[in-house]
Amino acid sequence: MTTQLLIYGQVEAVNKKRHQEWSVKAENNYDFAKKVNSVPLMAAEFPHAAQDYSIVFAGEGDQVLPVVVMGIKQDENLYVNDQGQWVAKYVPAFVRRYPFVFASTDEGKTLTLCIDESYSGCNQENRGERLFDAEGEQTQYLEKVLSFLQDYQNHYQRTRAFCDKLVELDLFEDMGAKFTLPSGEERTLTGFKVINKEKLKALQQEDLSQLFASDGLELIYLHLHSLRNLNKMLQGATQATSADEHGNVH
Repeated sequence: MTTQLLIYGQVEAVNKKRHQEWSVKAENNYDFAKKVNSVPLMAAEFPHAAQDYSIVFAGEGDQVLPVVVMGIKQDENLYVNDQGQWVAKYVPAFVRRYPFVFASTDEGKTLTLCIDESYSGCNQENRGERLFDAEGEQTQYLEKVLSFLQDYQNHYQRTRAFCDKLVELDLFEDMGAKFTLPSGEERTLTGFKVINKEKLKALQQEDLSQLFASDGLELIYLHLHSLRNLNKMLQGATQATSADEHGNVH
């Protein structure tokens, strides 16, 4: 089954035979996301996310998606502190839906609700919210989870359409962000894309009008404006950062 497994461990399809006695105790702990330096972001999240994160793009061709940058090394998340707390006001929906996720065996035509059984909040001691009631029916909690993930999937389709348009208009360039560490070492953040301002300015009026009408232009400006948060992230999203407060982006 295809899933985005960045933060997931032991993923199993939710069913009443296997999970009849299972409950999920929500924990205000994000250690499960401590080793990912970016996660996908939906277009609807841009206004909230742009206040705290840098929004960039990752992937190739028809697989390009927006992501939020959370670290300058492959396995670090500067938005999770040593106590497992999230240190920004907004938590991306990709993270909030954990330990649940949709999986598919037919490129998204059929979606199966799955749960990461390795999540520390999963239990069979009736702690937290049950997945099924005594009769084996879905609880209100599980129905809310399904509703949230279905909503997420709808936003995913809209986000894909936005990104496909950006690819079609050839607006991307590879991102080149350099950070200077206290030791003098320079580290470059690679593997991401950003909108090229000159290409944006050179667009035909018809293309600009279409972007404006679909709210794409607003999303582009939120993306460009959010890039200033790279320095903000470096200067102390958590004490774990290895750069000093004068780290610069070039």
